[in-house]
Amino acid sequence: MTDEPHLRILRNAQFQDLVRRRSRFAWTLAVLMLVIYFGFIALVAFDKPLLAMKIGAGVTSLGIVLGLAVIIAAFLLTGIYVRRANSEFDALTARLNAELQP
Repeated sequence: MTDEPHLRILRNAQFQDLVRRRSRFAWTLAVLMLVIYFGFIALVAFDKPLLAMKIGAGVTSLGIVLGLAVIIAAFLLTGIYVRRANSEFDALTARLNAELQP
């Protein structure tokens, strides 16, 4: 009797490599985003005068600029993940599917 299809996939070295690479990349980006976010929150909690500092002659403060930077960082990190997923991870998945088709 042959192996169950899901066991054959789980034992495949290419599948294990794909999962390992994708997980490591996703965790790296998640940790980076958490550092950015909690760094901003730590500034809010512990250095309000720094965030209240005005930028130029207008009414914009450093806190607004850094808050916007946190939002932009989230979009950029998402874009980085999507780009790598669409290029590298999708190609590995397609090769794996072709190899494992009965």
